[in-house]
Amino acid sequence: MSLSSSANLLISALCLCLLQREISAGLSMVLGNLTLFNVQFKSPSWLGRSIVGDSNLRIESDVDPNILEDSHLDTLHLIQKYGYPAENHTVQTDDGYILTLHRIARPGAMPVLLVHGLLDSSATWVMMGPNKGLGYLLYEQGYDVWMANVRGNTYSRKHVKYSTRHAKFWDFTFHEMGKHDIPSTIDFVLNSTGVSQLHYIGHSQGSVVFWIMASEKPEYMDKIVFMQALAPVAFLKHCRSPVVNFLAEWHLSVSVVLKLIGVHEFLPKNEFISMFNRFICDETTITKEICSNVIFLTTGFDKLQLNETMLPVIVGHSPAGASTKQMQHFGQLNRSGAFRQFDYGWLRNHWRYGHIDPPSYKLENVRAKVALYYGKNDWLAPPEDVEMLHSKLPNVVTKYLVDDPEFNHLDFIWAINGRELLWDRMLENMRNQENSVI
Repeated sequence: MSLSSSANLLISALCLCLLQREISAGLSMVLGNLTLFNVQFKSPSWLGRSIVGDSNLRIESDVDPNILEDSHLDTLHLIQKYGYPAENHTVQTDDGYILTLHRIARPGAMPVLLVHGLLDSSATWVMMGPNKGLGYLLYEQGYDVWMANVRGNTYSRKHVKYSTRHAKFWDFTFHEMGKHDIPSTIDFVLNSTGVSQLHYIGHSQGSVVFWIMASEKPEYMDKIVFMQALAPVAFLKHCRSPVVNFLAEWHLSVSVVLKLIGVHEFLPKNEFISMFNRFICDETTITKEICSNVIFLTTGFDKLQLNETMLPVIVGHSPAGASTKQMQHFGQLNRSGAFRQFDYGWLRNHWRYGHIDPPSYKLENVRAKVALYYGKNDWLAPPEDVEMLHSKLPNVVTKYLVDDPEFNHLDFIWAINGRELLWDRMLENMRNQENSVI
């Protein structure tokens, strides 16, 4: 039997199992067609038609030209378009990854490093525009704004030795990001600005990598003025995300399928997926509501805070790429209920870690002052798991549940009323911490 035949059999079996398990229609729709894994089979049946790469449909003809332009511009040119001082920098990690770092430059001001979440990029802080982007707001409030990109996303797809066609390039999880990417980025910012400390704001995975940096390189806590975690993630025991829960339930089967079909990148950023997503999310199409559901499948729903007119921009920039191993690691955290390193199986664990179980991260090393901001309707960072994280961190100075029962995982960065509900509070907390240092 050929490799492709074996893969097809496994995929069919996996989809059949999903149906038998009565996974929700939305989940089986996406995962059943494996669109999450970049297997370009026909488009989901709920569209009522099949879109192929050479389609002549004018999928963008009715979109506001300004919004359409923003959906195609990269982070650097988005910032420049709106008249802000934009810079593009390159950071090389000690294990050879080449990362792109974007800056809204205010030389001499206090630097703040923004670290994006899962499947996201630096664009997330600015793509909603000057009046609705946290990156712009921080600049307007007098900060020197730096926006990171971790390995594997749209802006960090180079390595000194490997290309993205090599499996070795994708052999990472968020562990390597916390151990290599974030320390290298912090050092670059501090060396470039000549200061000894910076503010850190991390969303979702952007908080995960901070905890890991503290665990593995605790000396970096001395370089942080104040760490603010938006939708903080560490423990996923109560996670309600269908995608993460799927990966936890089917971790072995998914791993076999992905290895057989040779896929190492999860949710890749390519032209086909970008075109397909913008078609779904064009404000003039009848599939607008379905599009919202697909976007929030992994994070929770809060349509009142979603500017649906901006959906073409959102899907033009995300998903921005991740490794399949990285996604498997999230599934493992959900399955184990622990915050620990990647589980290779008892035999490889013993060889790699000296123990049959992967080691837990040392949250007691997070000595920096921390603020935790969380939402009641967050599927990836539900209040129960945030409370567990809070109990493990030694220096939490602020813990705030956003005063909106529908506030979800993506509202922390894209909410229509983000400033009123959260960001003004964050700015006040930053000022207070700076004054306490003086």
